[in-house]
Amino acid sequence: MSVANLKELQPEPGRDTDLQPVLPVPPSEKPIGLWQMAFKKFMSNPFAVSGLVVLLFFVIVALSARVIAPYDPAAIDLLNANLPAGSPNHLFGTDELGRDILTRLIYSSQVSLLVGFSVAIISVVIGTIIGSVSGYFGGFVDTFFMRIVDVMNSIPTLFLNILVLSIFGSKFSYMIIIMGFTSWMGSARLVRGTFLQLREMQYVEAARAIGVSSWSIIGRHLLRNSTAPIIVNATLMVGGAILAESGLSYLGLGVQLPDTSWGLMLSNAQQFMLVDPMQALYPGLCIFLVVLAVNFIGDGIRDAFDPRKKVKIPRRRLQQWRENFLKSKI
Repeated sequence: MSVANLKELQPEPGRDTDLQPVLPVPPSEKPIGLWQMAFKKFMSNPFAVSGLVVLLFFVIVALSARVIAPYDPAAIDLLNANLPAGSPNHLFGTDELGRDILTRLIYSSQVSLLVGFSVAIISVVIGTIIGSVSGYFGGFVDTFFMRIVDVMNSIPTLFLNILVLSIFGSKFSYMIIIMGFTSWMGSARLVRGTFLQLREMQYVEAARAIGVSSWSIIGRHLLRNSTAPIIVNATLMVGGAILAESGLSYLGLGVQLPDTSWGLMLSNAQQFMLVDPMQALYPGLCIFLVVLAVNFIGDGIRDAFDPRKKVKIPRRRLQQWRENFLKSKI
């Protein structure tokens, strides 16, 4: 070591060589969690927020149908049949039997939304159970369940639904059950692929090493880390279930009178398309808005849970942050 370096190491005259007391480090703020970050990303997406507002509007209308509906949906008034939109006491007019169209639209939202959410829940639960077991255990279990999925995918779902409803009757509960049991294959494949990736993680190996059972690993670790794709898939399945119910009701195999749904209203309005096309426009527009809103929500949730998706910060906020930073440095 040179003499110059030794001089640098020597303490300066008059300088206190004792150790200075270490000041306590202020506690750092708790980092933002996954759900909070996802919520911020979701609320920054205008399409997702608008879809959520539209869906909440239809849900509120469906829940308060008995309060806000002006008439009985099954009340027949042949003296006021086929009234046009804007008629006195009938904002959207009446159908061929004199039933108020606005009232039937409000009550139809109950059936369509109930079918959509019920079918999505049934299919997601079945698909999650089969996909998690198949993806975690692998081997013969995986081969067995995936061959069942291949067989179910090879069967035309629409024709299977029509066949079952034609044999057992077009009961409302039967329609929900058969639609739920014929639409779980996509959820099963999605969950299986997620589990195949997660089961090789180090925390899963550590849980196995300390003796945690396979079912505890599936329930406590893997399912929690798979909630994001499952939620996204469930939201997208709601729109598909509403469309499927509308198609079955349009064919006369879905909801039956005196109940009503948007698909049944479309089926009844097809013979009046040239006379009063608005009877078909109203339920078709409701189906379009709900399905579009659900798809926007699903896309927003997918982007919110995507770690590669960055939050867009407005330029005005960036400029404000720069000004505050420069003021703190002065």
